Amino acid sequence: MKEMKNTPGADASFISFVVKHMLPVLGVVVVAMAVLWFALQYFESPNRHQDRQHLDAQHLATPQALENIHASETAHEVESAHVPDSTHESETASVEDTHQVATGVDMHAAAKSHEPEAAHVAADLQVQVPETDAGTSHAESSEASVAGHDNGKDSGEQAVAEHGTTPQKKYPVPGMAFIDAVIEPMDKELNQRSFGWRPNDIIEYTDNINQFQLGVLEVTRRTSRILAERISRTGSSARFDPNLENAMNSFMIKADRYMFPSAETKYRDGLMELRAYYDNLERGEAQFYTRTDNLIPLLKAYEDLLGSCDENLVKKNEADGRAVSLFMADDYFFYAQGVASALYTILQAIELDFHIMVSREGGTEVLHHAIEMCHQATEIDPWLILNSGYSSLFANHRANMAAPISHARFYVGVLIKILST
Repeated sequence: MKEMKNTPGADASFISFVVKHMLPVLGVVVVAMAVLWFALQYFESPNRHQDRQHLDAQHLATPQALENIHASETAHEVESAHVPDSTHESETASVEDTHQVATGVDMHAAAKSHEPEAAHVAADLQVQVPETDAGTSHAESSEASVAGHDNGKDSGEQAVAEHGTTPQKKYPVPGMAFIDAVIEPMDKELNQRSFGWRPNDIIEYTDNINQFQLGVLEVTRRTSRILAERISRTGSSARFDPNLENAMNSFMIKADRYMFPSAETKYRDGLMELRAYYDNLERGEAQFYTRTDNLIPLLKAYEDLLGSCDENLVKKNEADGRAVSLFMADDYFFYAQGVASALYTILQAIELDFHIMVSREGGTEVLHHAIEMCHQATEIDPWLILNSGYSSLFANHRANMAAPISHARFYVGVLIKILST
């Protein structure tokens, strides 16, 4: 037996056995693992676990949409003038609610000088609608609503109505909407995401959500820094708000820190500090300065971050010269999507709290385009991230994501130029 094992025929027989029996088994195992990995990536896609507010088909308020709103409102006023007295109050309330939504949408038209049309509608209402029992006409209610829009008192309700959703909350003090928008993305990742914060897990069984969360974190970090250093201060010699300073430092902890302290613990502390600042704003004990020289550095930070994402989405080679692999392609994709998701929420709040500065020279429309591009980036949700060539029959999802990201960066840059002039 020993001599037979050393013969060339025995070696050839053994190799033939391995080729016929072992290699097919290994191939099946590899294929099964690949299918399992792709399935895990599909079910762990951030868009399938993250509750996100979608814009409806008429996200951007157009002049035609505004005319339709005012036309339907006027028709409803005429009907309310002929109803019996017993139902007049309910009809009046309905008309006033409709007009508040309409004036909320009017914020989009600040750059288009739409306020004369609002005043015209108010004048029409004064002619057509009789006074209520309280002695005030619908025209007076409309004028008060328009005045509230000019003074920024109902800005929270107006912007929510503009984006096609039911108004849920009013922000009586400038800055409250912005702080809410900064808190929301990180709160979702820490407290509403299944399995919570993932980049510091000992066993990383997912990477798509990890990269998405890192994108959200980077937006939060840059926003909290500008908020503490500029927006809450009158100048470089003013003291830092203690809550914002603590929040800024909390968000700077490394995302993969497991303990002493853990990343999620410090990030939750940062959110608590932001909520404390929010409460102080509401009580008039904190400051939020909606100046152009405060908004421009914030937008520049966003422009730089979007530019970095854009570069990673379009480059063909890494810094060491190697081609971008399939495993890095999905990391770049979901990181950029996390950035866009957080910016989508925050840019809408900027429209609310900085609307006086943004509305000049068409800035509101430019900001709407940036918001829409971020929304489009969050809507890209393929089953599998592919990194094919641009001329291939298969998709290059990095390039697909690069389109709205680069457009959002462009519109943010245009808005910076408008504010700088």
